Amino acid sequence: MSIFVDKNSRVVVQGITGKEGQFHTRHCVEYGTQIVAGVTPGKAGQKMDEIPVFNTVKDAVGETGANCSLIFVPPAFAADAIMEAADAGIGVIVAITEGIPVLDMMRVMNYLEGRPVRLIGPNCPGIITPGEAKIGIMPGPIHKPGGPIGVISRSGTLTYEVVNQLTLKGIGQTTGIGIGGDPITGTNFIDCLSAFEDDPDTKGIVMVGEIGGTAEEEAAEFVASKMSKPVVGFISGLTAPPGRRMGHAGAIISGGSGTAAAKIEAMQAAGIHVCENLGQIGEFCAEVFK
Repeated sequence: MSIFVDKNSRVVVQGITGKEGQFHTRHCVEYGTQIVAGVTPGKAGQKMDEIPVFNTVKDAVGETGANCSLIFVPPAFAADAIMEAADAGIGVIVAITEGIPVLDMMRVMNYLEGRPVRLIGPNCPGIITPGEAKIGIMPGPIHKPGGPIGVISRSGTLTYEVVNQLTLKGIGQTTGIGIGGDPITGTNFIDCLSAFEDDPDTKGIVMVGEIGGTAEEEAAEFVASKMSKPVVGFISGLTAPPGRRMGHAGAIISGGSGTAAAKIEAMQAAGIHVCENLGQIGEFCAEVFK
């Protein structure tokens, strides 16, 4: 099985006619993802390759039955794009866009509250169920279908590194999710851990965190109290100086909180198997999950 997306996911791409939208849509289609529609206001009736383009998400859903959205809309308009998708009845929204203002995301989260919708991102690589659906910008070939490991990460590139090392060790993945590195994101570590715990095909989880915020500490508490499956953890930013932002808007140590050392300590206390050398995480996982 998988979590959140699979071969039955029907995807509409918002911003499909832009350079990034076209490029990544084609790679998703090549992977086998059901891209059934695109949305660019003012370009209804056109096609991107063989994919019909609509003016609104509502029109796209009505015509194609799309139930998942992939967003490549510029930061100034991305919040409205997320809310438009939710309003149209989309169940899973994957927002790739980086640089959405925090105030815009506060407005989005308030709008989504109580609605039956899952937002993944923003500022994320997306989600992939290997061999079934790639809804995002991750490189498809490095993923190995057939499970049994779920992967969750705040960092896109670290997701790829972990997945590649797992695949080289012959360890397949059920689903890989990049939850994004912004201060405000939709789906969090606990959402994914809970879903993987309930997925019978997922036998273990790799969780990749980074400095800043308290998401990893909260996830560690959840693992200690709710998880029966083994979890491997890695925290990037061990040598980051306080007050220095490292790549992601949310990756900043503030005061005495958010340090890599504190996160590693919390994870170890929760029984998470912590790997401190990224270059050895594949070998580490092979030992833990054997």
